Amino acid sequence: MRIPLRDAVAVAAGVVAPFAAALVLLPLRTSVTHTNLALLLVVVVVAVSALGNRLAGALAALSAAAWFDFFHTEPYQSFHIQDRADVETAVLLLVVSLIVSQLAAYGRTMKRVAVTDATHLERLHRTTRLARSRTSSGDVVQRVRQELVDVLELGACRFEYGTLIGRPPRLDPDGTVHVDGWIWDLERQGWPEGEIELRAVVHGRYQGRFLLTPEPGSVPPPLEARLVAADLAAQAAATLDEDAVGAGRRS
Repeated sequence: MRIPLRDAVAVAAGVVAPFAAALVLLPLRTSVTHTNLALLLVVVVVAVSALGNRLAGALAALSAAAWFDFFHTEPYQSFHIQDRADVETAVLLLVVSLIVSQLAAYGRTMKRVAVTDATHLERLHRTTRLARSRTSSGDVVQRVRQELVDVLELGACRFEYGTLIGRPPRLDPDGTVHVDGWIWDLERQGWPEGEIELRAVVHGRYQGRFLLTPEPGSVPPPLEARLVAADLAAQAAATLDEDAVGAGRRS
């Protein structure tokens, strides 16, 4: 799987940033206490963790402790430490940096989850409002098609009315993907090749299917996104079913 650019940059920064900070602080090592120098390096670790992920934060913590030892404890330019107080400071720097880096990464993850959940909820609300506005079912299907492209990060998506033809891979309402009757391991294998069907079914009545085309080599979205996609398809199915029932009553 491809690593997001932001995470790749953060991992690189986790290695390089503490080294650069330790170099910048060299003129201060005789005028500032080692404890204060260590605290300044902790700030760098927190900054890297806030921008990156847990791995970047852990690398930054290890890098900060190593370069503090190398540049700011005697003997200088050596990973050996003579003074017991410096040993304690280096150990505390590592432990504190690891703790705060993971807390910062956790905070970033929770913020991302909250933003993502709010975005998914707004997608569902937009589609529901459209379905209730007495617009045509075709407009709802078109809106759902666009939302599926966004939420699943697809290359294309089309809707097919009528009966089922063929047996393409299928995205089920529980977010799993089935290929030839077997559950496909999305996390390990990525999207299956070709189009993937997402059926629009309500009250056991089949209304059609969305045919999803992922971007080549793209990382499958998380389960939450796939569940939202299934809910969107169900909303389209409900609108199509209402139109079909209304047409039957008028005929």
